[in-house]
Amino acid sequence: MADLSDFNRESAPPCREHEPVSATEVDIWFCREVLPLEALLMQYLRRNWANASDIADLRQDVYMRVYEAAQKQIPDSPKAFVLSTARNLLIDRVRRARIVPLETVTDLEALNIASSEVGAERTVMARDALSRLQAAVDRLPPRAKEAVVLSKMEGFSRKQIAERMGIAEDTVKHLLVQGMRKLAEALYGELPSSRRKL
Repeated sequence: MADLSDFNRESAPPCREHEPVSATEVDIWFCREVLPLEALLMQYLRRNWANASDIADLRQDVYMRVYEAAQKQIPDSPKAFVLSTARNLLIDRVRRARIVPLETVTDLEALNIASSEVGAERTVMARDALSRLQAAVDRLPPRAKEAVVLSKMEGFSRKQIAERMGIAEDTVKHLLVQGMRKLAEALYGELPSSRRKL
Protein backbone atom coordinates (compact mmCIF):
# COMPACT_ATOMS: atom_id res chain seq x y z
CA MET A 1 0.00 0.00 0.00
CA ALA A 2 1.28 3.52 -0.77
CA ASP A 3 2.66 5.83 1.91
CA LEU A 4 -0.32 7.87 3.15
CA SER A 5 1.83 10.72 4.45
CA ASP A 6 2.60 11.79 0.88
CA PHE A 7 -1.06 11.92 -0.12
CA ASN A 8 -2.82 14.94 1.39
CA ARG A 9 -6.32 16.23 0.90
CA GLU A 10 -5.33 18.76 -1.75
CA SER A 11 -3.93 16.04 -4.01
CA ALA A 12 -7.03 13.86 -3.75
CA PRO A 13 -8.49 13.08 -7.15
CA PRO A 14 -11.73 14.85 -7.99
CA CYS A 15 -14.92 12.84 -8.22
CA ARG A 16 -14.83 11.15 -11.62
CA GLU A 17 -17.93 9.79 -13.19
CA HIS A 18 -17.80 6.46 -15.05
CA GLU A 19 -14.02 6.33 -14.99
CA PRO A 20 -12.50 3.44 -13.01
CA VAL A 21 -10.36 4.45 -10.05
CA SER A 22 -7.02 2.72 -9.50
CA ALA A 23 -6.77 0.27 -6.62
CA THR A 24 -4.02 2.40 -5.04
CA GLU A 25 -6.20 5.51 -5.11
CA VAL A 26 -9.09 3.61 -3.54
CA ASP A 27 -6.85 2.10 -0.85
CA ILE A 28 -5.40 5.49 0.04
CA TRP A 29 -8.81 7.16 0.04
CA PHE A 30 -10.32 4.36 2.13
CA CYS A 31 -7.57 4.49 4.75
CA ARG A 32 -7.50 8.28 4.89
CA GLU A 33 -11.23 9.07 4.71
CA VAL A 34 -13.29 6.02 5.69
CA LEU A 35 -11.41 4.21 8.45
CA PRO A 36 -11.26 7.34 10.68
CA LEU A 37 -15.09 7.35 10.58
CA GLU A 38 -15.30 3.95 12.31
CA ALA A 39 -16.33 5.34 15.71
CA LEU A 40 -19.11 7.37 14.10
CA LEU A 41 -20.23 4.37 12.03
CA MET A 42 -20.27 2.06 15.07
CA GLN A 43 -22.27 4.63 17.06
CA TYR A 44 -24.78 4.88 14.21
CA LEU A 45 -25.10 1.08 13.91
CA ARG A 46 -25.50 0.58 17.66
CA ARG A 47 -28.14 3.30 17.84
CA ASN A 48 -30.18 1.88 14.95
CA TRP A 49 -29.70 -1.89 15.30
CA ALA A 50 -30.34 -3.44 18.71
CA ASN A 51 -28.86 -6.90 18.11
CA ALA A 52 -25.29 -6.20 19.25
CA SER A 53 -24.02 -9.49 17.84
CA ASP A 54 -24.73 -8.21 14.30
CA ILE A 55 -22.82 -4.92 14.61
CA ALA A 56 -19.36 -6.17 13.57
CA ASP A 57 -20.80 -7.92 10.50
CA LEU A 58 -22.82 -4.84 9.59
CA ARG A 59 -19.67 -2.68 9.82
CA GLN A 60 -17.81 -5.04 7.49
CA ASP A 61 -20.73 -5.05 5.03
CA VAL A 62 -20.75 -1.24 5.03
CA TYR A 63 -16.99 -1.16 4.42
CA MET A 64 -17.35 -3.65 1.56
CA ARG A 65 -20.13 -1.63 -0.10
CA VAL A 66 -18.23 1.65 0.32
CA TYR A 67 -15.00 0.18 -1.07
CA GLU A 68 -16.74 -1.40 -4.07
CA ALA A 69 -18.55 1.85 -4.86
CA ALA A 70 -15.29 3.82 -4.59
CA GLN A 71 -13.73 1.57 -7.22
CA LYS A 72 -16.18 3.07 -9.70
CA GLN A 73 -16.25 6.60 -8.30
CA ILE A 74 -14.74 8.14 -5.18
CA PRO A 75 -17.52 10.01 -3.34
CA ASP A 76 -17.14 13.73 -2.67
CA SER A 77 -18.39 13.45 0.93
CA PRO A 78 -17.07 10.29 2.63
CA LYS A 79 -18.95 10.83 5.91
CA ALA A 80 -22.33 11.27 4.23
CA PHE A 81 -21.61 8.36 1.90
CA VAL A 82 -20.63 5.97 4.73
CA LEU A 83 -23.70 6.85 6.82
CA SER A 84 -26.00 6.65 3.80
CA THR A 85 -24.53 3.24 2.94
CA ALA A 86 -25.10 2.08 6.53
CA ARG A 87 -28.69 3.32 6.46
CA ASN A 88 -29.37 1.53 3.16
CA LEU A 89 -27.82 -1.68 4.49
CA LEU A 90 -30.09 -1.63 7.56
CA ILE A 91 -33.13 -0.99 5.37
CA ASP A 92 -32.15 -3.92 3.13
CA ARG A 93 -31.78 -6.20 6.16
CA VAL A 94 -35.21 -5.21 7.49
CA ARG A 95 -36.90 -5.66 4.12
CA ARG A 96 -35.23 -9.04 3.59
CA ALA A 97 -36.36 -10.26 7.00
CA ARG A 98 -40.01 -9.28 6.34
CA ILE A 99 -40.72 -9.89 10.04
CA VAL A 100 -38.94 -7.49 12.35
CA PRO A 101 -38.45 -8.83 15.89
CA LEU A 102 -39.10 -6.32 18.65
CA GLU A 103 -36.02 -4.15 19.18
CA THR A 104 -34.13 -5.46 16.13
CA VAL A 105 -34.39 -1.94 14.80
CA THR A 106 -34.45 0.54 17.63
CA ASP A 107 -35.53 3.56 15.63
CA LEU A 108 -37.84 2.72 12.72
CA GLU A 109 -38.51 6.42 12.14
CA ALA A 110 -34.80 7.10 11.54
CA LEU A 111 -34.64 4.44 8.84
CA ASN A 112 -37.67 5.95 7.06
CA ILE A 113 -38.67 2.67 5.42
CA ALA A 114 -41.30 2.97 2.74
CA SER A 115 -42.97 -0.14 1.35
CA SER A 116 -45.51 -0.34 -1.40
CA GLU A 117 -46.91 -3.52 0.18
CA VAL A 118 -47.90 -1.97 3.49
CA GLY A 119 -50.46 0.80 3.67
CA ALA A 120 -50.04 3.82 5.91
CA GLU A 121 -52.80 2.63 8.25
CA ARG A 122 -51.14 -0.76 8.78
CA THR A 123 -47.79 0.91 9.38
CA VAL A 124 -49.28 3.20 12.02
CA MET A 125 -51.04 0.27 13.69
CA ALA A 126 -47.84 -1.80 13.74
CA ARG A 127 -45.82 1.06 15.20
CA ASP A 128 -48.52 1.64 17.80
CA ALA A 129 -48.46 -2.05 18.75
CA LEU A 130 -44.67 -2.01 19.04
CA SER A 131 -44.83 1.12 21.18
CA ARG A 132 -47.42 -0.45 23.49
CA LEU A 133 -45.34 -3.62 23.79
CA GLN A 134 -42.18 -1.62 24.54
CA ALA A 135 -44.05 0.41 27.18
CA ALA A 136 -45.37 -2.82 28.75
CA VAL A 137 -41.85 -4.30 28.82
CA ASP A 138 -40.51 -1.11 30.42
CA ARG A 139 -43.12 -1.40 33.22
CA LEU A 140 -42.08 -4.94 34.20
CA PRO A 141 -40.28 -5.43 37.53
CA PRO A 142 -36.52 -5.17 36.83
CA ARG A 143 -35.67 -8.86 37.34
CA ALA A 144 -38.66 -10.08 35.32
CA LYS A 145 -37.84 -7.58 32.58
CA GLU A 146 -34.24 -8.77 32.42
CA ALA A 147 -35.34 -12.42 32.18
CA VAL A 148 -37.96 -11.69 29.49
CA VAL A 149 -35.58 -9.59 27.40
CA LEU A 150 -32.83 -12.21 27.61
CA SER A 151 -35.24 -15.02 26.74
CA LYS A 152 -37.59 -13.54 24.15
CA MET A 153 -35.42 -10.89 22.54
CA GLU A 154 -31.88 -12.19 22.92
CA GLY A 155 -32.74 -15.90 22.56
CA PHE A 156 -30.99 -17.09 25.72
CA SER A 157 -31.95 -20.45 27.26
CA ARG A 158 -33.15 -20.67 30.89
CA LYS A 159 -29.79 -22.10 31.87
CA GLN A 160 -27.92 -19.23 30.19
CA ILE A 161 -30.21 -16.68 31.84
CA ALA A 162 -29.69 -18.32 35.24
CA GLU A 163 -25.92 -18.16 34.81
CA ARG A 164 -26.00 -14.57 33.60
CA MET A 165 -28.33 -13.36 36.37
CA GLY A 166 -26.72 -15.54 39.07
CA ILE A 167 -29.98 -17.27 40.04
CA ALA A 168 -31.50 -20.76 39.87
CA GLU A 169 -33.24 -22.01 36.72
CA ASP A 170 -36.49 -22.40 38.68
CA THR A 171 -36.29 -18.71 39.58
CA VAL A 172 -35.78 -17.88 35.91
CA LYS A 173 -38.87 -19.93 35.05
CA HIS A 174 -40.88 -18.05 37.70
CA LEU A 175 -39.64 -14.66 36.45
CA LEU A 176 -40.50 -15.56 32.84
CA VAL A 177 -44.02 -16.69 33.80
CA GLN A 178 -44.50 -13.57 35.89
CA GLY A 179 -43.15 -11.30 33.16
CA MET A 180 -45.14 -12.85 30.32
CA ARG A 181 -48.34 -12.78 32.40
CA LYS A 182 -47.84 -9.09 33.20
CA LEU A 183 -47.16 -8.34 29.53
CA ALA A 184 -50.33 -10.17 28.46
CA GLU A 185 -52.38 -8.31 31.08
CA ALA A 186 -50.92 -4.96 30.03
CA LEU A 187 -51.63 -5.61 26.36
CA TYR A 188 -54.91 -7.54 26.51
CA GLY A 189 -56.39 -6.81 29.93
CA GLU A 190 -56.62 -9.18 32.87
CA LEU A 191 -56.76 -12.80 31.74
CA PRO A 192 -59.20 -15.20 33.46
CA SER A 193 -56.35 -17.60 34.32
CA SER A 194 -54.29 -14.82 35.89
CA ARG A 195 -56.19 -15.18 39.18
CA ARG A 196 -54.90 -18.73 39.57
CA LYS A 197 -51.97 -19.31 41.86
CA LEU A 198 -48.63 -19.86 40.07
